[in-house]
Amino acid sequence: MPQAKLGTVLEKVISLTSERDSDALQLELAQTLFTLADVKDVTVYSAGNIKRAQHTLSNEEDLSKETAIEPDLIDVLNECLETSNTINIPYRAKMMTLFPLFCSNKQSLAVIMVEEKAGSHHHDLTIPILKIYHNFVALMNDNERDTLTGLLNRKTFDLKINSIISDLRKNNDNSVENNAESAYLTIFDIDHFKRVNDNHGHLIGDEVLLLFSQMMSKNFRDQDLLFRFGGEEFVAVFQCPDDETMTNVLNRFRKVVANFEFPQVGQITVSCGFTKIDPLGFASNIVDRADVALYQAKNNGRNQVLHYEQLIATGVLTESEDTGGEIELF
Repeated sequence: MPQAKLGTVLEKVISLTSERDSDALQLELAQTLFTLADVKDVTVYSAGNIKRAQHTLSNEEDLSKETAIEPDLIDVLNECLETSNTINIPYRAKMMTLFPLFCSNKQSLAVIMVEEKAGSHHHDLTIPILKIYHNFVALMNDNERDTLTGLLNRKTFDLKINSIISDLRKNNDNSVENNAESAYLTIFDIDHFKRVNDNHGHLIGDEVLLLFSQMMSKNFRDQDLLFRFGGEEFVAVFQCPDDETMTNVLNRFRKVVANFEFPQVGQITVSCGFTKIDPLGFASNIVDRADVALYQAKNNGRNQVLHYEQLIATGVLTESEDTGGEIELF
């Protein structure tokens, strides 16, 4: 390989493996394939919203990621996600190849669709680049996720929440006018979890935590960020249209948990406190507000969802501005 070409390859690999955000990593992967792998078109479809292109790179100027996707393509994209198999299809008078992108635990992340240039040889460079991507995602996954539950861990939360606040702040500073959904932070705490460990042992307690985390993954969307903070405490970040919808989503999950029969334990409940993420706030204050709402739920009957801003509005809580936002409980 010529020295110049080798230098370009190394630069792209370094750039690819410097990303820590999954969406940015997928965009960097698309750019790497477009630059190095002799492809004409590269399109990434996220598992969280498979009905539109997440990233599109093309030699054709009129190719837009806003272009409507045919139902037949959606079916094939879903098949690629579900089977983790590479699929070749004719699409808009082109022969396209669909490659699944997934975590080390085979959780589907996205599908990347590429068209090779004429004279290319069966994705000779595409496949090795995808292997580098998957190896790197596996390392990221081990570093970012809780060992027991597979949910994102506390370290990852600190990075994600600050990134979310930064993005909201940019939109706020730029006076962006759109119909964007609000961001909410929720803290979940399994009620009387200590009794589970005391009465049934820590192995059964770990099974409860694992089942609870699986219920979170099943009942919330792929784009919702789910974290285990430690012990029986979990955190989630949601995008939702309004306070009422967020309350309904959380209450629906709370009822799912309450109606589930945990092996050897029976039924358990969960308390939730949530708050809207303020673009002008700090991560620690946002977590504190959700934690105060959770505290109120735990000390007033448990098995309920409480909204911090509503507690302030109804006078259940007061927030003293002259004490730096210190919260007082009635």
